[in-house]
Amino acid sequence: MAIVLNIETATTNCSVSLSKDGEILVLKEDNSPSYSHAETLHAFISEVFEISNIKPSEITAVAVSKGPGSYTGLRIGVSSAKGLCFALNKPLIAIDTLESLAHQVNCEDGYIVPMLDARRMEVYSAIYNSKLVLYREIKAEILTEESFKTLLKNDKVYFVGSGVEKTKYLINHPNAIFIEGKLPSANEMGVLAELKYQKSDTEDVAYFEPYYLKDFVALKKKT
Repeated sequence: MAIVLNIETATTNCSVSLSKDGEILVLKEDNSPSYSHAETLHAFISEVFEISNIKPSEITAVAVSKGPGSYTGLRIGVSSAKGLCFALNKPLIAIDTLESLAHQVNCEDGYIVPMLDARRMEVYSAIYNSKLVLYREIKAEILTEESFKTLLKNDKVYFVGSGVEKTKYLINHPNAIFIEGKLPSANEMGVLAELKYQKSDTEDVAYFEPYYLKDFVALKKKT
């Protein structure tokens, strides 16, 4: 029996859940555009323990969304997860952010493209088939009207995530299905964390780092 604390902070959605054998017991999340993760994350962690009546010492592992995503958001989430693992002497499980996002789509055929907004016309994306098996690895790509043309030619393609907002204005195809308003959530992490725990697929807490995909670039403030 695995009880896992799941932490998702890769985007504006600060999300925490407790899962037991892959099933979500409690979920707390807030999609504030101001990136209030530093203020809300630890409060949410305390709340899920209180609501579930489970003590931190009783959990089996801590799972964290590893990226790609916001540099600051990932750093906050991973730092908190590692701190809990050290304090509680629990293993750390890393969950691919885009894989978790893809699990929000339920389709019988075609492909799922989870995508997160990056700078300008760029997105972080991956491609999964309808069975949620990885079809194309994660990469950062510049969107154009030709993007995903080969997939769209013969199959339905479900686009999901914060990158949908700019994708839907570029791609005009009857096979393109845009699922709006979705962000990575700790709600989908329970099943993935359970699968990894059963395989003892855990991380070295001391050396684990988020998967930023691209180097952090500090933007100058407008004057």
